[in-house]
Amino acid sequence: MKPLLRSALFLSLATLFAPLHAAATVPTTKIIERLPLGGPGGWDYLTVDAPHRHLFVSRGDRVVVVDLASGKPVGTLAGTAGVHGVAVADDLGQGFTSNGKSASVTVFDLATLKPLGSITGTGQNPDAILYDSASRHVFTFNGRSASASVIDPAKRAVIATIALPGKPEFAQADGAGHVYVNIEDKAELVELDSHSNAVLHTWSLAPCESPSGLALDNAHHRLFSVCDNRVMAVTDANTGKQVATVAIGDGPDAAVFDPATSTIYSSNGRSGTITAVHEDDANHYTVAATIPTQKSARTMTFDPQTHRLYLSAATPGTRKNARGWPEMLPNSFTVLVVGQP
Repeated sequence: MKPLLRSALFLSLATLFAPLHAAATVPTTKIIERLPLGGPGGWDYLTVDAPHRHLFVSRGDRVVVVDLASGKPVGTLAGTAGVHGVAVADDLGQGFTSNGKSASVTVFDLATLKPLGSITGTGQNPDAILYDSASRHVFTFNGRSASASVIDPAKRAVIATIALPGKPEFAQADGAGHVYVNIEDKAELVELDSHSNAVLHTWSLAPCESPSGLALDNAHHRLFSVCDNRVMAVTDANTGKQVATVAIGDGPDAAVFDPATSTIYSSNGRSGTITAVHEDDANHYTVAATIPTQKSARTMTFDPQTHRLYLSAATPGTRKNARGWPEMLPNSFTVLVVGQP
């Protein structure tokens, strides 16, 4: 073949196949609003109830409920000592809080926000919490007990306890009977069967260190664990094989996946950024943007209707607490809203 023809053919083939691995443009996102909630207390998970247009913001001994349309608080879930997270079961019309200090779960009505009852008997320090639609059970992941507690909402009781190989962090359910959870102190990822309440697999996340946030692309069976050593580990949910690692910011805690744009977001509290990673295909990933947020903005959730991200943050002061962390300035707590201008 003549050189000119060979070059022309090469360029044509390159043009044809380039889109297979070229990252699509991720929509420009930035902080578009700040919701100054103020008040005392720390924070952990945020959760969106999209059908009711509510944002649940944990604040240590209570959960502040924010109306997503107005950005204003519309209620408070009290009596949730040491609350970490909120699980939403829209098919049941109920929500559930994980109360770390009392090793309990508060049940409330999603429409009225009124309390419906309390469930005791979880493991110590229930942290992450999720509702699994396949089994119609609620799972708490207990930090100090290295276990998962399985709750039957109909009975309002813990019906099983699953031993885990270490300290659990964020978790995800695929809706088909599989629940996945990061094990922070072992740098592992565990797969549970939500029907038999048993551990199916334990997979190493090396070179990831101290994984926290976990997101799931259900269509492509990919799990995204964000880790303290500024790495996002991508795992095949079917095989447990690690298919990619991606560089992210410092101090990641949460991760979310937006299927509409094939983008994974990592909130990096020490960097004060969000790393936006585009899924070029199931095994290839590209950092598409680094979005400035605010130092301390480490936890995050996602509204699938507006494609906005919500992050809890406060202004660090110069003093440090007993654990060596900066103390936040009084009444500086805010929720950052990140989206398209």
